Order: sequence, then C-alpha cells, then structure tokens
Amino acid sequence: MGLDGKSCELDVSREMARSPAVVIQDVAMNFKRINLSHVAAARKPFVLCAGLAFAVFVFLASSAYAQESAVDLDPAQTTIEFTLDTTLHAVHGTFKLKAGHISFDPATGKASGAIVVDATSGDSDNEGRDKKMHQQILESQKYPEIIFAPQHVKGAVNPQGASQVEVSGVFRIRGQDHDITMTFTVQPPAGGKIQASTHFSVPYVQWGLKSASTFLLHASDTVEVEVHGTGQFSHPRSQR
Repeated sequence: MGLDGKSCELDVSREMARSPAVVIQDVAMNFKRINLSHVAAARKPFVLCAGLAFAVFVFLASSAYAQESAVDLDPAQTTIEFTLDTTLHAVHGTFKLKAGHISFDPATGKASGAIVVDATSGDSDNEGRDKKMHQQILESQKYPEIIFAPQHVKGAVNPQGASQVEVSGVFRIRGQDHDITMTFTVQPPAGGKIQASTHFSVPYVQWGLKSASTFLLHASDTVEVEVHGTGQFSHPRSQR
C-alpha cells in the first residue's frame, strides 16, 4: 500500500489530537519536549513524516541504552596505576586486575558486581619499598584482594560520544569497607567493546592503614589512583 504525504498528515494529525505532546529522553539523559501540534500547524507532510521517523529513531536508541546493561572488564587490557607523593620524589607503581564485572540498570541507577584487584601484585619497582608496602601497609598476604563493589550508577552511556558516569559503592582494602564515588569517562561502545577511565584518591592513612613515611622521608597520606579499562558491553536480558 502506498503512503502519500496527505494520508500521512491525516493519520498523524489524528494521533496528535489524542496526545498533543510527547516527551523523549535522549541518550545523554537530557529531556526534550517535542510539541507535535506545532509541527501539524506547519502542514508540511514530508517534513512531518520525517520528523516523526526521527523521533521514533531517537526513542528506540535511548530505550536500547536505558535497559539493563553489563560490563565485563578484560584484565589484559586494564591498567591500574598509583602515585604517592613524598618529600624527595613521587613514587609510581602498578597493580593488576583479577576480574571486573558491573551490572546496572540506568532506569533505577541500581548496580551490582565487583572489581577485584590483586593486592599482592603491587609493584613500585623498588624491592625494599615494596616489601614494606606488602608486609606493613597492605598486609597483602592476609588480605590478597582489593575490591570495589558498585551499588549505584548515575548517568548514561552516550552511543554518540564520550560521557561521564558516576559510580558509587564500597571500597574494601585490608578487610575494611569504605564508601566511595568514582567518576568514569566512558567512550562510546564499538564492536561490543567499551573503554572507561577514572581517577580517584585513596586516603589510606585516614582509612586505618599505616603511613608510608619513614624517619627521613615524609610520604603523603593519600594515594592517587588512575584506571584505564577495556571490557565487553552487553544487555544481558536481551540475550535471554
């Protein structure tokens, strides 16, 4: 059956009489109101049909990214770096990711899962310094894992460009839990893969860990952490 501009206008006008305005949420979680009655007043059938087609496209795209989502980080493509300032120089080091999985529902913000770091892998390229870090500060033989358990996500993944997402949860280190919120910069998914990075501070002395300072060297009470991760992005429910 063919569809000319007049019939399209009549059909749409009939729908507008029932619902003069709709609200569409775009992928960046910004709200836009499209007043269909104003479009009808222009009486330009082709523009009207094209406008509705675009509106439907935006709605479907936003709905796809509004459903429950999951990210599985790849340890081989994830780096965790730390920096500790001292009176002489800044100490740089790394940790290795053991596993990372986050599930979240953009509609409610509820999140679950865990990002698990191998505490025994901490390496600052100095044997004596690392021995103190593992034995006296982290006690990594007794507490071999550092875990971040996400509980809430604020924001949405934008398929068109970089987006900012806040992830709040519990950070467990040396057997103690601490609330923390991290801001992730997320690149748009491509080929099922997603890239994210974050920078946050760990006030380790305030959290009850021993200071890294010595008699001759003063170390900061806070460690700066930088994470760059790559993982698989999916919608678990849609795959069932």
